[in-house]
Amino acid sequence: MEIRRNRVVALDYTLKDDAGSVIDRSGKTPLHYLHGYANIVPGLEEALEGRAAGDSLEVSIPPEKGYGVRDPKLVSNIPISRLPEGTAPMKGQRYTLQMGNQTRMVTVTKVRINDVEIDANHALCDKTLHFEIRVRQVREATRSELEHRHAHSPGGHH
Repeated sequence: MEIRRNRVVALDYTLKDDAGSVIDRSGKTPLHYLHGYANIVPGLEEALEGRAAGDSLEVSIPPEKGYGVRDPKLVSNIPISRLPEGTAPMKGQRYTLQMGNQTRMVTVTKVRINDVEIDANHALCDKTLHFEIRVRQVREATRSELEHRHAHSPGGHH
């Protein structure tokens, strides 16, 4: 069965940076995703279109089709009081914060006396992503998966 919209794909992956260092991998349990619903980076979804169980591929995804390019508008200063209570901010710490009508993961880039500079860009923005992929399974999505717009791993809904 071919990978296309409304199908659930189970795949093993290893993600590396330009230097060949491993950033992430699927481990013993494959990644399950619903194809055609932007549940993985666009460039990888494009590369997997038309593939089938048993296929293996290596693909490099440019930032524009991965996690994007750095947006300077996502760097801002906030009062330390906006951080979770009881935390002592340090450069490099990551927090989940409410920003407008979105919840975003942010990284502290500078700490001052009363405020911190935060960066809400994805940690992998501006990076070319190098994937090694093995497609384990492709199946039709269930009605529930289509309604929820994501795959349910074996054993239930996550």
